[in-house]
Amino acid sequence: MSTETDILNLKKIRSDFPILNREINGKPLVYFDNGATAQKPQQVIDVITKYYQLENANIHRGIHTLSQEATDAYEKARVTVQHFINAGHEHEVIFTSGTTHSINLVANSFAKKHLKSGDEIIISTMEHHSNIVPWQMVCEEYGATLIVVPINDKGEFLFDEYEKLLSDKTKLVAVTHVSNTLGTINPVKAIIEKAKEFNAFTLIDGAQAVPHKKVDVQELDCDFYAFSAHKMFGPTGVGILYGKEAVLNNLPPYQGGGDMIKTVTFEKTTYNELPHKFEAGTPNIVGGIAIAAAIDYMNTVGIDNITAYEAELLNYATQQIKTIDGVRIIGEAENKASVLSFLVDGTHPTDIGMILDKLGIAIRTGHHCTEPLMNRFGIPGTARASFAFYNTKEEIDVFIEALKKAINMLV
Repeated sequence: MSTETDILNLKKIRSDFPILNREINGKPLVYFDNGATAQKPQQVIDVITKYYQLENANIHRGIHTLSQEATDAYEKARVTVQHFINAGHEHEVIFTSGTTHSINLVANSFAKKHLKSGDEIIISTMEHHSNIVPWQMVCEEYGATLIVVPINDKGEFLFDEYEKLLSDKTKLVAVTHVSNTLGTINPVKAIIEKAKEFNAFTLIDGAQAVPHKKVDVQELDCDFYAFSAHKMFGPTGVGILYGKEAVLNNLPPYQGGGDMIKTVTFEKTTYNELPHKFEAGTPNIVGGIAIAAAIDYMNTVGIDNITAYEAELLNYATQQIKTIDGVRIIGEAENKASVLSFLVDGTHPTDIGMILDKLGIAIRTGHHCTEPLMNRFGIPGTARASFAFYNTKEEIDVFIEALKKAINMLV
């Protein structure tokens, strides 16, 4: 068995995640499906429970104590997010229901303001469906064209090809920071800088980046950055859209309703200031508060510590899985985050996943909402192990032995 690094206090960290004490089919749970959703520490669970037990009220405009307390907690959470991603202003932080909502918000508002027939939007081959379909929809509606940057066999963004695709027709470049299927970390700063040479706007899908590495939106200089709480140890149903103040102010609202207005008459509505212009209706209040608790937890562990330790996990898992005959890794970029996608000769990923589940190990199988990427590699899907900082090398050892058993049963 391997020895653990001293970067993190793993015993303490694992004790903070109650679900890690579960057994599945009589085996200790090994949770390697963090790319789909991460587990929640007790500190986040307690914040959610406390809110509903003692603080529940609707926010903004209420004069009673509970409403004021809830509003204060919600808006403090916005400031926590601002500092976490180093946004220039707290009103550049828009609460949404998740990355998908954030991207759809931009797609619809941006298209109304900036998109016309003949324009082009650039994405990459490795995008999640959430960063493909919204752009397809607006391109079809406005007569624009969707352009796709190819990748190489290692799963790396082909920057030279990207440069060739940029033109005066390019209105927006929307790419993932970290691929949910390949783990590839894209050179987003360089992508953004090159887009600016053509006066194109930029959106970065950061759902898989924020849980694993430090993100500084001012340093990146992107126009938009989107991510979800549930992949960074917070609750489902809440996410963030960062947008530059000037860019957001120039866009029309995405939805109409309460809180996004200043005044309403039957003749005319005057829209609210940022961030409220893009936050129609009662939000996921406790979700917003809890995302701040998740950020506080990550900051306590240390973002740089998380990045360094997860790199150890990925390197160790990659080395170990390569010792198994017949295993093919899908995605071997030089710069990767903690995702290990693979296939086993003579087997289907679903069969591998089902057997591993019987042995207490949770992985993901399928196309991972990246069907065009699977078509690029000529495969129906992969098995995917994705790691978080509460995982251990000992768990990887258990996973490797279980995978060998599964292969023996299937081949």
